[in-house]
Amino acid sequence: MALPVGLLSVSVYWLHSVAGLQHGGGKCFFPFRYRDGIFHDCVQFRVKHKWCSLNETYQGYWKYCSEEDFAKCVFPFWYRHLIYWGCTEDGDSFGKAWCSLTRNYNKDRVWKYCD
Repeated sequence: MALPVGLLSVSVYWLHSVAGLQHGGGKCFFPFRYRDGIFHDCVQFRVKHKWCSLNETYQGYWKYCSEEDFAKCVFPFWYRHLIYWGCTEDGDSFGKAWCSLTRNYNKDRVWKYCD
């Protein structure tokens, strides 16, 4: 598939990124909608590196994630009947520390493992 850009064509394989068409100064937009999901962190679908959308609903504008783009833990957060001020191993089958990406894990259920 090719998209016309001025008098040139740019091949598109999975995602496309055209310099100068990035919105918001090239900053990731979280959460963003892509296909049938809502994502609160960088994703990796059929590509080598994680990427993010540059708008609320993915419209072809994206970038590869750098260290500062990945989702940050939100503290404090509510999980079950407790408020956590740091990463916890509670509820994890593997005993790994995790955190919520929103203030209310019970409602939103978005999380990541802590570094």
